[in-house]
Amino acid sequence: MKVAFLGLGVMGYPMAGHLAANGHDVTVYNRTAAKAEAWAAEHGGSHAVTPAEAAKGQEIVFACVGDDPDLREVITGSDGAIHGMEQGAVFIDHTTCSADIAREMAAVLADKGFGFLDAPVSGGQAGAENGQLTIMVGGDQGQFDSAQPVMDCYGKAVTLMGEVGSGQLCKMANQICIAGLVQGLAEGLNFAQRAGLDGDQVIDVISKGAAGSWQMVNRGSTMCEDKYDFGFAVDWMRKDLRIAMTEAKNNGSLLPVTALVDQFYAEVQRLGGNRWDTSSLMHRLKRAP
Repeated sequence: MKVAFLGLGVMGYPMAGHLAANGHDVTVYNRTAAKAEAWAAEHGGSHAVTPAEAAKGQEIVFACVGDDPDLREVITGSDGAIHGMEQGAVFIDHTTCSADIAREMAAVLADKGFGFLDAPVSGGQAGAENGQLTIMVGGDQGQFDSAQPVMDCYGKAVTLMGEVGSGQLCKMANQICIAGLVQGLAEGLNFAQRAGLDGDQVIDVISKGAAGSWQMVNRGSTMCEDKYDFGFAVDWMRKDLRIAMTEAKNNGSLLPVTALVDQFYAEVQRLGGNRWDTSSLMHRLKRAP
């Protein structure tokens, strides 16, 4: 298919690469043009100087940007994709953002005859690079059915959760679960080390039982070593938790643990860990007297 990909960060760059590797005709756009040029040189696709130019003539326009304002800008800004898209095209947003912006952009695009799917992803940089992302989708069944084989290029599980916004709501649940899980993991491993146990041996044993998790297997050892340069940044996690807590106020959910862990991440930021990965909750515990 003819597709565009807007946003070539640590997730978008490899995701767009998987599209090209699977034979799709890919045009990329990135705010820093040099990165789009480098991607095109590496993968053999095309690059454009604006989202509108990238979207012209494409069947699907993908995006993976930062937050609600960034998404609104690449779609409806003066050079936004909506000004280049052609009748029947579908916009698929892989950004983690609010359900409200997903519904807003879906309505704006529908007025022009375009489709929209919100499709946030989970699996981090490694998942994007290995084509093993979990993709949670909200939108129309027919548009999903057409787009799913394309998203399969970098997704190991691509699931329609419901109407527009449902993908973002599912991602919020995902981040809520991760926040509490990582804090528990940090506390457990810090306890084990202070008790004189070998952290790696503890991980090897308890990961085979009910305490086991992806975070334990993939981040436990590096947490014990106080190393945090392996994945999703604290700054982005706090953005995601802010979105989830705002939505919780709207639907009446109680998120006491999430709110507490968010403040722990704020402490990590004050320690200079803005770009450390989310497992850095361990660092604040290691620093405790």
